Amino acid sequence: MAEISPTTRPSLWRRFTSLYAAFLSWVLVLSVAILVIPVSLQIFSRYTALIPSYIWTEEMARFLFIWTIMVGAMIGVRESTHFEVDVLPQLSKRGETVARLLGRLGVLAAALVFMWAGIQFTKFAWNRISELAELPLWLIHVAWPVTGLTWLVFLGEQVLDDLRAIFGRVA
Repeated sequence: MAEISPTTRPSLWRRFTSLYAAFLSWVLVLSVAILVIPVSLQIFSRYTALIPSYIWTEEMARFLFIWTIMVGAMIGVRESTHFEVDVLPQLSKRGETVARLLGRLGVLAAALVFMWAGIQFTKFAWNRISELAELPLWLIHVAWPVTGLTWLVFLGEQVLDDLRAIFGRVA
């Protein structure tokens, strides 16, 4: 990310993305904490007679696990850790920025696919419910377009920073 001088205040967009990333981090912590409950119930009900066997816990764990993965992927894009791999030899600073920008354009393509296909996926599940817990299936399917949109939000500022660095206009 571009260096910000102490006298320059971040733009409204950067403050929004920063707050959104912090919110997603808390959602991730909360989803992992909640995920422990149905998984623990599954384990205890299989190996002890103390707790009755709950079938809905498997479905709830699957829903939470998918959302946990998607939120983690959103944060990974924000922090440029999820899709970035160093495979080229030592490049100049501008060369590294160009390589990073090309990688981000690939993530941008994936984000657009997630949005388009995710919307179709969510429409397909709109009036359906899960078999065991009877939860609306769109609650799980909407994770894909939300992830794609979030990637676009985070990639927007990253691509802008890269373009500024390539053309020598670091903020």
